[in-house]
Amino acid sequence: MARSKEEKDQRRLEAKERAERRKAAKASNAVSSAQIAGGCAFDDKTKALQPNPNDLRNNIPLSKKHNAELPAVNLPTDALARITRFLPAREWGALSLTCVGFNYSLGACRVSHLASRLMRRQDSVGLWGDKGGNGDVCLVGGLELCGGRKEAQEILERSLVSGGDTGRLVSKKMKASTKKKDGSAGHADADEYPGYARFVEEATIGYSAMQCSRNAVFPTHLQGRFASCSPEHTLLRIGGGGNTTSGPGGSGTATWGVGKRGQLGHGNREDESHPRLLLGKIGWGIRIVQVAAGGGLVRVAHSLLLTSTGRVLSFGTAQYGQLGHGYDAGKQLSDCLRPRYIEALKHEKCICVAAGELHSGAVTADGDVYTWGEGFCGQLGLGDRRPHLLPEQVTLGGLEDECVSNMSCGCRHTLVVTEEGEVYSWGLGRFGVLGRSYTDFTYNNDIGMVVPEGEAGQVQGIAVRPPPMPAAQIDAVVEAGNANGVNDLINSLDALNLTLDDPSDQCYPVVIDSLKGFRAVGVSAGHRHSMVLDENGGLYTFGSGASGALGHGDLLGQEFPVKVMEFGKNRRLIYTTFIFCDVAFLSLPLNSAFHRKNDSKENNNIRIHQMSAGVDMSMAVSTTGDVYAWGKAADGRIGLGLGKNEIKIPRRVDMGDDKFKAVDVECGYVHSIIIGLDGSVYQCGGVGTDGKDDGQQDLDTEDGSRPGYPVKLSGYNIWHRIAEPREKVVKEKWTKYGKYELKGRSKMMNEGVRSIG
Repeated sequence: MARSKEEKDQRRLEAKERAERRKAAKASNAVSSAQIAGGCAFDDKTKALQPNPNDLRNNIPLSKKHNAELPAVNLPTDALARITRFLPAREWGALSLTCVGFNYSLGACRVSHLASRLMRRQDSVGLWGDKGGNGDVCLVGGLELCGGRKEAQEILERSLVSGGDTGRLVSKKMKASTKKKDGSAGHADADEYPGYARFVEEATIGYSAMQCSRNAVFPTHLQGRFASCSPEHTLLRIGGGGNTTSGPGGSGTATWGVGKRGQLGHGNREDESHPRLLLGKIGWGIRIVQVAAGGGLVRVAHSLLLTSTGRVLSFGTAQYGQLGHGYDAGKQLSDCLRPRYIEALKHEKCICVAAGELHSGAVTADGDVYTWGEGFCGQLGLGDRRPHLLPEQVTLGGLEDECVSNMSCGCRHTLVVTEEGEVYSWGLGRFGVLGRSYTDFTYNNDIGMVVPEGEAGQVQGIAVRPPPMPAAQIDAVVEAGNANGVNDLINSLDALNLTLDDPSDQCYPVVIDSLKGFRAVGVSAGHRHSMVLDENGGLYTFGSGASGALGHGDLLGQEFPVKVMEFGKNRRLIYTTFIFCDVAFLSLPLNSAFHRKNDSKENNNIRIHQMSAGVDMSMAVSTTGDVYAWGKAADGRIGLGLGKNEIKIPRRVDMGDDKFKAVDVECGYVHSIIIGLDGSVYQCGGVGTDGKDDGQQDLDTEDGSRPGYPVKLSGYNIWHRIAEPREKVVKEKWTKYGKYELKGRSKMMNEGVRSIG
């Protein structure tokens, strides 16, 4: 039925009214939502929304114009520099991401921020003041790596290019700013500076943004912070930082040296003559904060890695349980060719790891100590001489009630430092490496260690055997034990005095009483000598004095800690070199003009910041960045030339660069590693790979014309961010044999059908 014109107009009018009612209801709902979520108030008089003055969200800047009005952005550069120098590098990086204008303002504060971490001056009364020579507030006590803002600027510029072509990742803004000539070119480095600042903070004060520690601070004198050496291989923190999850550069790990025991972690047993990065997301997702290379002269080696989450990875030789993985499914101790997490420590947050020759250890965030591996010399501190394949907490000797800050594992002994500055030692006491008196083992059998100068790696015994029993009596006891079962066999071993339970105080921690009276901050356990560093930069050594490794001017051993007095003299340790019959020799530190070179600068009480004990050699880094070495110097292993002489007192190492400053050093057996303040890496000596002799290796170096002296590794810098390496996957090509593979299955089937037909 057709509607009339009046009916159609009426229906249109009703539809229009319904639309207006829906529109009004929608506007009312919008007002209610704005009042709840937007912080606005509805004015009944004006029928409009008014801003709520009590809502802080209304004060958030919405544009660059508003950002430019922020108080922090409008601060003068000097005022902003005084504020930002108190920010850790991680917070500095977060602050630089707030806005573009603020990022450029921070670029002008980099020098002041860096100087506050590198310089410190002493006032007239002998106390460390709050200000340096240029008015900068200094945050690091005792360091003198920088003399002023000008020198800090030079250090910052060197850090960007040191190491040569490292493949460093550069932001787009930095690339664009280098082309500008309006004076803002250098400010874009603020994007790169947080990575370098984090490296400096780790090297100077131990600050590291760990995800497990309460205060995110490492021990200030940690062994293996950037590098670690064993007699056969080297671990180096390098690379990483290619994405936002792994943090800055230095998060990865490179390894090189002998790889026959899988200690390089590349999935094979091949030697590497050049540093090679580990794969498996290490450095790109898994951030490494400490490395530890273990091994000795008995041709075993293993490696430990500590992640930022407090987990521990291990790989290498598992023969003595030093990897901490226990038995595998086949009841075997299988070597690990790639890094593997220690599951027994998955519920512990570790802040320090250490690797010895046949044992390993770790310190947790709560100050507990765990050890595992071979314990035949009591080096595990568990009260016996048994091997322990899984980590176990050390609770004897009162160590359970102490809060340990860091530890170091030597050949057959272990040293730890508590937060109160006390030093505990345990393990084989031969040569005086424990720094204290000790009782003999219950059974004085042929416990010993490999002596470097021994023929063919012979093992020297450390105690006299008990009177021998007649062979017939021994056979009778053992046969009786075998006949009556395991318990009787153990009793028979006890009768032979062969039990592994031992009450000797070499098997559990004991404090070194002679070190009481000052606060220790670091320890380093070498092959057969030890080193302790106090809070004032004093260095103490004890143990074997072979090759002059103790630095006391003689070859005598010391059973108790003795301070290295050469660092306390009011002079610089600078030595000349003279040539006789085409052989270079280092001069002795005599007072004659021929043997000494005058220096206009005097060095009052050289203070040590970092040290390392190797195999009959020692090295140290002072608070001014100088490197000192003493002990066995053959083949340039400590950077003092190729002479065969024994260095009995510390000598300053000539780095070939007057502006070079060191922050870390690590010793092995035939080589050592030096880390520069600019992130550069130097190597002294070298490990023979692929059948070559030990000594200087054919590494890619920036200066290879100085045999026997430190050489800089070209293409490597600790803190540079680089792209993640990809493992090349080689596709196997099927080799075809016979007509079946050549023709294919379908053709062969067709031929078979035709033949049947």
